[in-house]
Amino acid sequence: MDLRSLRYFVETVRLNSFTQAAESLHVTQSTISKMVRQLEQEVGAQLLLREGRTLTLTDTGSVVYQRGEQMLAAMQQLTVEVRDTQEARRGQLTIGIPPMINLLFTPVLKAFRQRHPDIALTLREDAGQALERQVATGELEIGMTVLPADPQLALQTSPIASYPIWALAARGTFQKHRTTLKLKALAGMPLVLLKDDFALTRSLRHAFSAAGFEPQIAAQSGQWDWLVAMASAGMGVALLPEPFVHRLAIGHRLDAVRLVEPELQWQAAHVWRGGYLSHAARAWLAVCEDVLPD
Repeated sequence: MDLRSLRYFVETVRLNSFTQAAESLHVTQSTISKMVRQLEQEVGAQLLLREGRTLTLTDTGSVVYQRGEQMLAAMQQLTVEVRDTQEARRGQLTIGIPPMINLLFTPVLKAFRQRHPDIALTLREDAGQALERQVATGELEIGMTVLPADPQLALQTSPIASYPIWALAARGTFQKHRTTLKLKALAGMPLVLLKDDFALTRSLRHAFSAAGFEPQIAAQSGQWDWLVAMASAGMGVALLPEPFVHRLAIGHRLDAVRLVEPELQWQAAHVWRGGYLSHAARAWLAVCEDVLPD
């Protein structure tokens, strides 16, 4: 089976479009169609049903797609290991970092550039749950998320940092001089949370469920500073890790209290598939261990 035709087929299915697959792979649409037909001839069965602009996998196509993803991921891993062997002191590394976690990593980036100037480092920003899936499929070698990671993805995890979560609300929402708030007290309050594709929101929803209540969500956003603005305007209570609370000039606009009983922790962690890690990835982890506080 030709790996190039398999790659073209997998990309076509992933994007559900011959046109978009051609753009992604920088070839013509006719080349994509030709390679998919070639793969069907090699397999001896139709793989895709074309109904207008909609593509549907046949039973055989579904098997080829699932196994094809695994084969391509294995080939990518082979490329990483061979390159790492040939270039013991050089390499390339793409790190997946959620928008919230990235604020903690400026010192790490500076130290990594100083220690490993010949390693080409690329940062890919995305929500934690999306990065977990990209690591699980082999699209990323290593990424970051907020624990607990999705257990179905069977990823290796290594904690980076842990901070308590605080509740922020318009001045006067909480009792005067209060410094802590029981989790169950949030049951009757409107909340403003990050979107559901953020790992922090997944962690919070688990905590709400364990405490026995369904949260009253007033609004959700992908920007933590917008959550703070909504909380300041009295729309609801924002829940954020301690480092972000300390970055705010709260003044007289907001009340800030730490959640207790239980004390919720924002646990940032690296995730990878297990097994082999490239020289560049191991170098990154080593710098993180040296630079980040215990």
